[in-house]
Formats: sequence, structure tokens, C-alpha cells
Amino acid sequence: MNFTLIVCTYMRPEPLLKLLNSVKAQTLYPNEILIIDGSTNHETEIIFNENPFKNLKYFKVEENQRGLTKQRNFGVSKVSETVEVVCFLDDDVILESDYFEQLMVTYAEKPEALAVGGYITNEVAWGRTDDQNDSSKFYYDGWMRNEPSRFKMRKKFGLLPDVEPGFMPTFSHGRSISFLPPSEKIYQVEQLMGGVSSCKKSVFKTLKFSTYFEGYGLYEDADFSLRVAKQGKLYVNTAAKLEHFHDASGRPNKFKYGKMVIRNGWYVWRVKYPKPSFKAVMKWHATAFLLTLVRLTNVVNTKNKQEAFRESFGRIVGWLSLIFNAPKVDS
Repeated sequence: MNFTLIVCTYMRPEPLLKLLNSVKAQTLYPNEILIIDGSTNHETEIIFNENPFKNLKYFKVEENQRGLTKQRNFGVSKVSETVEVVCFLDDDVILESDYFEQLMVTYAEKPEALAVGGYITNEVAWGRTDDQNDSSKFYYDGWMRNEPSRFKMRKKFGLLPDVEPGFMPTFSHGRSISFLPPSEKIYQVEQLMGGVSSCKKSVFKTLKFSTYFEGYGLYEDADFSLRVAKQGKLYVNTAAKLEHFHDASGRPNKFKYGKMVIRNGWYVWRVKYPKPSFKAVMKWHATAFLLTLVRLTNVVNTKNKQEAFRESFGRIVGWLSLIFNAPKVDS
């Protein structure tokens, strides 16, 4: 299958170069690579003059086209007619050599797939196990990982997700793809991580990335994949491996991030459940309140006290704003 790689970037020339060097080493190389640069300087453009890459096309967008979802929509508009699959990567990841090969294998094995995601290997430590008797662990498919403190707290209040990882509960706040183990299996999901995802080009005949998500675009991937899941099946191939290095440049301040966590989280919840039950509404707010309290405790028990306070304050402001100015969800 012919496939295009789209990388949307903002002020990260060095991480981007590391990513592209890992693309160069792939067993299956993209038919085209589109770099959509929203940077306010020319440093990213300069690296391509010094480091040429096969099949690469560079686009520098103007201010009115900046922002992750806008840049992705711009990139999709530039994809060649002969392409069948469009891949998206964050600019701060590094691929294992068979990443694209494993993605394309998934489309061959699952011809009904509309979208396929890759798997980040360097964020969670997993181990194989036959036991499930340690309450501090999360168990799945013969593997275990540490259960984060926020989920331990949610368990005490009956607020744990009641669906598999990669699916959204009726009150949202589910388990992400990071709760799927490195089993090298293919798992069906309804949410993908946007920075390690792909989908069939045909999807874009009816869908595009929502411009509700401005700038950094927190949870834009959940929004888009939930909309795709209404049309067909999505999968994660845990054999399509890469590492994510969370480069700090280009990220919003913690106050804005905290507001995004609440407001964007509410938005994507209503994409899946436009008319939730009263019980689901109460559980959504209870979980949001509990997670805000957990974040507030970081003001005391972590080194980054100011960051924890700013994010917590942003969450509180975002939460109160839902009363007076709740987001309008695209139909």
C-alpha cells in the first residue's frame, strides 16, 4: 500500500531531525513525507538544506494555519492521489526500524481497519505474570504494570473505568493505550494516540481534524479517532514500536494545559456521548474533581510545586467555565 507520512512540527528542529533519521532507516520507506512547519523562525527549514531526505516535501504555514489540527488538515490536502494510507507522527518520537512495515501488515491482516496506531515502548515498564494478586499492579493479557496512584484513588470511590483500555467509559476518563501490554499483538480500540497513528485516506472524504482544538491541541486525537470509530474499526499494533521523548519546546504553560485537560476532556466525552445519563454526568464530575485534588497534592509532594499549582488552578478555572461557557461540540 502506498503511504504518506505527515509530521506537523513547531520549533523543534533537532528532535525532528532525529525522527527523520529513524525514518531513513525503515525497512519500508514512505512514498512521500510531508513536513508541515508552524515555526516562527527558519531553523527547521535550514535542517532540510543541510540534511536531504528522499520523497520529502516541506511546507511552512502562515500564522492563520498554525496549530496541530490546522496543520494536519493542511497536510492531508497535500497528500498525493495514489496514496492509500496516511501516517501521522509527533516530531519528538524515534521509530524502531520496522515501524511502518508493522503498520502496513496490520492493514493487510485487518482489511476492515480504517485506522491503525503504533505503540510507545519507553514510557511504561511491563512484566509477564501468571498471578493477579497485587493490588498495586494493573493486569492485562498475561502482563502487569504499576497501577498509577490516580487509579488507586479512583478505585476507592468506585470510579474505575468499566471498559477495556483504548475505549471510553460512559463517564469518560478511561485507560489510555499505555495500558495495553507490549505483547506484539493487535488490539481493537476506539481511541488512538494521534502522534503515533495512521488511517486510510478514504476517511478524509467525510472527516477532518476539528479546529476546536487550538494550538497544542490536547485530546485532538481522541476526538478524531472517536469520530472514525463511528464509521469502522480501529486497531493498535503493539509490534509497531517507537519511543516518545516528550520534548518540552512548543508546549503550552501549565495553566493553559490545566484548562485544556478539563474543557477538551469534556468536549471529547460529548463527542462519544452527546446525551449522557445523569449517573454518567455525576461520575464525570466526580472523577474530574478527584483528579484535580490528586494534582493539587503534587504541590506538596513533588519538586515542581509551581507547575503543579498552575495546572491545578487551570483545571479549576476550566471546570468552572463549563457552567457558563461549555464547549459546543461539532455535529
